[in-house]
This record gives sequence, C-alpha cells and structure tokens, in this order.
Amino acid sequence: MEPRYRFRLYLLTVGVLVGFGALLTRLHDFQIKRREEFLQLVPGDRRVTIREPGVRGEITDRNGITLAKNVRDYEVTFNLQEIYEAYRRQHTDTPKLERIVKEGGMERARSERDIVGIVNETVIPRLQDLGLARNYSAGALRAHYMTHMGLVPFSYRTDLTYEEFAKFAEHNLELPGVYLSIHSQRQYPYGALASHVLGYLKQWDKGDIPEGANRKFDHYVGEAKGITGIESTMDNILRGPEGHREMLKDEKGNIRGVVGSVRPGTGAKVELTLDARIQYLAEETLRHAGRASAVIMDVETGEVLGMASVPDYDPNDFIPAIKKEQYAAYRNNKAEPLMNRSISNFTPGSTFKLGTAISGALKGQGSRVYTCNGYVSYGNAKVGCWIWNKSKGSHGTEPLPLAIRNSCNPYFNLLANSIGGKAMTDGFTMLGFGKPTGIPLPNEASGVVLGNRNWRAARPGASLTQHDIALFSIGQSVLATPLQLCSMVCAIANDGKYYQPRIVRKAVAMDGSLLIKDEPKLSVDLLKEGVKPSDLALIRKGMWMAVNEGGTASAVKLADIQIAAKTGTAQVNPVLNTHHCWTVAFAPYDKPKYAVVVMVQDGDSGGHVAGPLVQHIFRGLMDKENGTKLPLQVQKPYGGHMDRIIAIEALNDVPPADPNDTAGDDVPDDEPGNPITPLVPADPGSSTPIPSPTIAPEVDAEGTIPRAIPVRER
Repeated sequence: MEPRYRFRLYLLTVGVLVGFGALLTRLHDFQIKRREEFLQLVPGDRRVTIREPGVRGEITDRNGITLAKNVRDYEVTFNLQEIYEAYRRQHTDTPKLERIVKEGGMERARSERDIVGIVNETVIPRLQDLGLARNYSAGALRAHYMTHMGLVPFSYRTDLTYEEFAKFAEHNLELPGVYLSIHSQRQYPYGALASHVLGYLKQWDKGDIPEGANRKFDHYVGEAKGITGIESTMDNILRGPEGHREMLKDEKGNIRGVVGSVRPGTGAKVELTLDARIQYLAEETLRHAGRASAVIMDVETGEVLGMASVPDYDPNDFIPAIKKEQYAAYRNNKAEPLMNRSISNFTPGSTFKLGTAISGALKGQGSRVYTCNGYVSYGNAKVGCWIWNKSKGSHGTEPLPLAIRNSCNPYFNLLANSIGGKAMTDGFTMLGFGKPTGIPLPNEASGVVLGNRNWRAARPGASLTQHDIALFSIGQSVLATPLQLCSMVCAIANDGKYYQPRIVRKAVAMDGSLLIKDEPKLSVDLLKEGVKPSDLALIRKGMWMAVNEGGTASAVKLADIQIAAKTGTAQVNPVLNTHHCWTVAFAPYDKPKYAVVVMVQDGDSGGHVAGPLVQHIFRGLMDKENGTKLPLQVQKPYGGHMDRIIAIEALNDVPPADPNDTAGDDVPDDEPGNPITPLVPADPGSSTPIPSPTIAPEVDAEGTIPRAIPVRER
C-alpha cells in the first residue's frame, strides 16, 4: 500500500477510535452519572425527599416556668419548579416576562419565566374555589424562584386554622407543587418578659443551605436561628437534629403517599438562672422610669435572678417575621428598646468608690483615714466634693465607712493616688471591669478602665496623671455595665468571692445527658489576693450607714430589713446637665442573699431616683422570702421615654426617705472654668449592633386576592 493511503487509513482509524471513546464517555455520562436525572424524566412514579428541620428546645426559668416554647403551626408551601413543570405538561409555550434590570450599574432588558403569572393562573384560582387563597407578595415569590428554583419551598401561608388545615389536606392531592406541612413555631408565652435575655429568631436564608444539599434533598427546609439573647448564644444546642420524608409522586406531579421518613429530633432544654417572678418584679419596677436597667443576683452563687432593661420589646413580633412597620417603630424609638442596658456601658459615678476601696485594701490601705477639705487640687484643676459644690462645706477627717456614707470625693481621690494608677487598674481588672464578664449573652460590653491593656492600645505612650486617677476613683471618665457592678457587690457581700455571673443554670439534651452543669464558677477570692475580712466589713458598714444613718442611700431604707447600699450620680453631659443615676445594694445586711443594681438614664440623683426603685425590688424579694407568691403575668412591651426624672416617690406602702438625708446629688464637678474632660465617651448608647431580623414581605398588586388574571407580556 502506498504511503499516502497508509497515512489516510491511520487518520481514519484514529478518528474512529476517538469517536468511539467520546461515545463511551457520553454513554457513561448518561447511563451512570446522570441516571437519576433522566429517570425523573421517564413517565412513572418517582421519589421526592424533603428535609425537615429539627425541633427547637425549650427555655425555662429556674423553677421550670416555660419562657420560650414551640407551638404547632400549619404551613402551605409552593415548590415553584414543580408548579412550572405541571404547567408545561399542559401548555406548549412558557409565559415570559420582560423586565428592565440593573447589572453592573447598567440597565438591561431581561426575559424570564413569569412564575407569578403561572401561579396566579393555575394555583390561586383553585385555592380561591376552596376559600383558602390569601394575599401574598408576588415580588417575594419571583425573587425566591430566581434564587432557589425548586430546592427551597416558597412559604405561602403560615396562618392556617385547624379547619383550613383539614380542608387543605382533603384537596392537597389535586394541586401539584403545593405542599401542606405541620411544623413547630417559636412562641414566648409571657410576651415581653425577659425579652433582652431570651432574644428572638431569624428565619434561615440561602447562606444557611450547606453545600451538596441539592444532591441529598429535592426540597430543603432549614431551621430558624437565634440572633439575639440566649436564642443566639445557645443556638447550637437548642437546635434539634434534622429529619426527612420521602414521598411518592406520579408522572403528573400528584402525591401518592409517604414511603419513608425519619422524624426530626428535639434540641436541648435550657434552664436559666432567672426566676420569672423576680424578673416580672424588676420589669414592673423599672416601668416607673424611662430608660433603665436592673440586675438582681444571688450573692452566694453569682446566679442572675433578674435582668431587666427598659424600654423593651415583644419577641413574638419577630416570629416568623416582623412587619416592616413594627420593626421601624422599634428602630425609630429614640429610647432604644432593642438595647440590653444591663450589659451595656454607662458612666458609673460614685458606685466606683466601692471598687476604689477594694483596690486600696489590696494594697493594705483599707483602714486609712483622710481629711476632706472640700476639694483636691491637681494643677489648675479641682475635683470638688458634692458638699463643697453645694455649700462650700467639707467632711473633715473620715475613716472609710464614713467616707462611703458621705460619698466623699476627696477621700477616694486621695486613696487612689496613694496607691497609684497601676494599683487602681489592677484592682478594678481583678473585679471584672474593663473586660466582658463572660455571661452567655451577645454583645456584652467590656466597660473602660483607665490604664488597662485596651486603654493603652488606644493611646500609645499615654500615662495616667493624678487628675486622671482622681476622676477614675469616683467613676468619671470610665465606663461599666450594671452587670459588672452587681457582680462586684456580690463579692463585697459574700466576704470576697467573685463569681462569674451565670444566666444559664443547666442544659439537658433529650437523651438526658448534661450539656451544661449547674455549678458556680469562682473567678477570684479577694481574701487570697490580700484583702482582709476586716476591710470588707468596713466597706459593708459604710454601705449600711449610707442607708440607715442619713447617708446618700436613705431612700432605700425599709423598716423590717437591714439593707446596705451605695448611690452614684454620673454627669454625662455638662451642657445639658444630664446624668446616669445608680443605686447598688445588698440585703439582708447580717446574712446577705441578694445583690441589686438599678441604673436610670437622665435621672437627677442616685438617691432620689434609683434608690426608691431598689427599695421596691427589695420589698418584693422580702415578701417572697416570707412566703408571698410574687405575681407573674404576660408582659406587654414598654416604650419608655426620654424625659428627665427629678425624683421617684416611694412605691407601695413603704417608709418615706429619711428626712435627714443630706447628700442627694452626689455629682462630682470641677470648679467653674475647669470642667471635667472625659477620657472616654460618656454614653455610647446606640453603638451596640442590632442584628437584622427577617422582615415580612409586603403584599403587592400582583399578589392581591381576589384579582383578575393579568395579561402577560410575551
């Protein structure tokens, strides 16, 4: 054979082999890799696998009162791809919608399937005949189809009554692509009670679908996720294991029955340290203020028995999605109802004098005596005592208890500067300030302590002056949370044991295994760090004198119980003359059990505003100790207000404030012409980030029922 013919034969052979190889590859692709896909196109029955979300675990208070539970909910969903395929089996053409869209900053014409038109033509009329149609958001349906096609069902209705559910179930087989399901929906039975602690849920979205879900499931239904409060921090253990159903469908898309299923599991039960009745007491008390926080703790365990913040909100408003108008009302409220004030930063004022006393005791200065001449000079600046600012008076020579009773600025200025800035920083850091306490709640503020690592990192090369230390000692130019202050008061009351504050008591999985143990967590023993029992006794004595011997906390006094307390009034804005006012306290004095902290924004004084609120809380706590059952009701949201509060009258039938109360204001200030220059922002307020919830889609023109079927653009 001639060479040229041999070469042609060679090329022909290679071509045949290549073509045969390509054919084998295609056959493998069609018969092996894509077998299931093409089997779905063959007329006959096929299986559809539906993922079902796990059931969320309950949240209870310490006594088993349910604060977050699940209720049965009936839902109708559309598998939009199945509805489209059912339409195509009966029609030769696909309705199109011409739209102008923006891509890359430019407007372009785009043609897409008119899925809304198909639904309105084939599904909605049938639902109207059954009396089951409702208005919906056509825009949301169209966007859902463009994003998920048939993998994720479109939620059409979640408001079915049992009667509607039964009617749907009777006719569901006649509606291809329309599914009826029973699932659990979160409910908070006591409304706004403990809303900032509990938090709320957000519906799952596209980013929550794991990779490969479309190969495992024909329909994917995900879990709602916690984005605030305990719902967020305990989300992983509250979620239950997923389940699935396998359904048999004929070639027309009709469901023939369920052929297999794995029931979804239930998440862990989380028991909080809160006492629901004490929580209700705290919240009802704070409704006498506009913007406030109250924290109540067990001094022997560090357990938070109550954590209230007003204004507040109803977490049920966010389930399954919050209406746009309601969310706007929450966000536009200047009093910030979504902010948990109990773990947010505020200027602590004279309540910080207790921490200064402990810092001094750590350096062996707990029993020092100082003389108050009315003010202390630092260069051109003066830090005046309230009695000097009021009447050019002074307190004279004072031991520590008397200085606490008098809330004397010069005493603590002199004590702080005697031990130095580092000792002050170290002492307050040991007491949990300048860092989060670690309580399992999101967005806990750390506070600000002068001279610590964070402070130095923000001010390279800076050092504390004596004037800075003086302001530090009396709670100016620093920030703290109500929870941090309550934790410190616990340590003072219980002889020096600083427990990490706890709000989750325990968590139990459905199989009975213990996920979180019920045990106190001791962080620091002040006695082992150098504080003497006699030092703490002096501090407690000063707090008792502040209540019972004509001191700044006289408004806290009750006839049948000995209470020890300290007030604070922190100047926030000298121009507007606004303050944060505080009262921190513990009781009973001889055998402490409860620590209580109340902070009120824009209150004129700790003694006259926060004091009566603390008194009212202790009245309720003592009634409980004496066997009275505290009330508990569904709590409605309280919107708060921005008004200045000069004083709050004593609540209920309790003794009035001591007429010998001579302090009251407790506001540190410099001499005129030498105003205090804060080293930190005084009131960060709205800087706390608010996670975005699920906003309910609004009904639009195309989704309004009843309606005429529109003429579609071709």
